[in-house]
Amino acid sequence: MKILTCNSNRPLAEAISAYLNLPLTKASIRRFSDMEVFVEINENVRGEDVFVIQSTSFPANDNLMELLVTLDALRRGSARRVTAVVPYFGYARQDRKSSPRSPISAKLVANLITSAGADRLLTLDLHAGQIQGFFDIPVDNLYAQPVFTKDIGDRFDNNHTMVVSPDVGGVVRARAIAKRIDADLAIIDKRRERAGESEVMNIIGDVKDRRCILIDDIVDSAGTLCNAAQALKDAGADSVSAYVTHGVLSGGAVARVSSSPMETLVTTDSIMATEAVRVAHNISQLTIAPLMAEAIRRISDEHSVSSLFD
Repeated sequence: MKILTCNSNRPLAEAISAYLNLPLTKASIRRFSDMEVFVEINENVRGEDVFVIQSTSFPANDNLMELLVTLDALRRGSARRVTAVVPYFGYARQDRKSSPRSPISAKLVANLITSAGADRLLTLDLHAGQIQGFFDIPVDNLYAQPVFTKDIGDRFDNNHTMVVSPDVGGVVRARAIAKRIDADLAIIDKRRERAGESEVMNIIGDVKDRRCILIDDIVDSAGTLCNAAQALKDAGADSVSAYVTHGVLSGGAVARVSSSPMETLVTTDSIMATEAVRVAHNISQLTIAPLMAEAIRRISDEHSVSSLFD
């Protein structure tokens, strides 16, 4: 087995490498003067089981192109099997035609990854589970639930805790964590007027004097989360925190979270933290390196991955 990383999240790759006690494969991934991506694998990979770690986060197109070129280099280097390890799968929110003549970009990206030479995909908390069906190769979709439930158990007293889904679409995800920690569940019904903006309409459940924990998969502009946190406080919640798998946090999101009623926003390190995220007083990261590393080990050994979540 060999592990190779591109440039989007080297700290996570190094943590996975350390967990598996396996050095990262030597490779050169750089740009020509016109910003074309050039990849050269500096070790023999013929007949090897290779795992390529690369989140397609900002800059999404550059990081995606790095992944595709690396997959092609490994295929042409005669690797026996190549697994694309994509902790954050970009373009996942474009999983259907939202309007006439609009693309289904998640399917396009799936085709690109497959055509570039990936034999499998390993990812974390896909925005929509049906994206697994966009691939014609095996897909292992991991969940951040075990990482979150352990941290919630360490931080909170379950007697007054209430798990909250910030929208109807995230109920299944929130219910799974509520079941694991034996907590009640509330749902926020909201109406999105336009992309990037949301308006909280109603809270389903009694949150008065409860420690509310918002659960979501992606926080981008943070508008939904901050509106939800304010609505919960207005409804009498004792405190509001949030656990979100992928901390995209683009634009003014960090400032928005810092000035919101949220005591803390906890994300995973599926996306490398920016300097603004690192210095924010109420944003922290949990590592998914042991979870990803264990999944990589099990795939290589042909053992069950789903048993990680039993």
